[in-house]
Amino acid sequence: MKIKFYGHACIGIEVSGKHILVDPFITGNPKAAHIDINAINADYILLTHAHQDHILDVEAIATRTNATIVSTYEVATYYGNKGFNYHPMNHGGSWKFDFGRVKVVNAIHSSSFPDGTYGGNPAGFVIEGEHKNIYISGDTALTMDMKLIPMRTKLDLAILSIGNNFTMDVEDAIIASDFVDCDKILGVHFDTFGYIEINHDEAKKKFFDAGKDLMLLDIGQSISL
Repeated sequence: MKIKFYGHACIGIEVSGKHILVDPFITGNPKAAHIDINAINADYILLTHAHQDHILDVEAIATRTNATIVSTYEVATYYGNKGFNYHPMNHGGSWKFDFGRVKVVNAIHSSSFPDGTYGGNPAGFVIEGEHKNIYISGDTALTMDMKLIPMRTKLDLAILSIGNNFTMDVEDAIIASDFVDCDKILGVHFDTFGYIEINHDEAKKKFFDAGKDLMLLDIGQSISL
């Protein structure tokens, strides 16, 4: 399993020969100006919620790639009604795709489309594929529901929002990593704009002092599990 950071909360996942793109917000992020969305492969696009900083490039990428959009019922059907391929899901449900199993888990946030359309409830994802399991928190506050995840799935990586103001901060993300029983963390949703700028060295040290490994990738950088 290969994971690539495209900035903000957008990641690409290569697993079992398939390309999964999560929360594509690239062209609106000046820090990701060197990323060409026309070069991004996508068989599936997973969306945690409907805010613009998570969906901006969905239609452009899905039109070119014919990707299937996977999200909660309201978000997925919003795109389905526009003629895109879609697979609706909801909290607690899971589905076995050709790359692995996806489960939708709770997130505490809000969700509405830029045009004001109701976006349902926000979500996170647990993805099981190629004998590696990851948790994508989405935009969320720290929640006790995270403790349910390791009861079903042993995680190899937790992808957690850490930028504060709109989501968890570093300290809450450390607690979240305890709740999901995972010591390898990829931080997302930080530095894109002023409200969520963080001190990288300080964040890494706080995780290190808690016995955990926080990775803060450069935009365009990849890791393999």
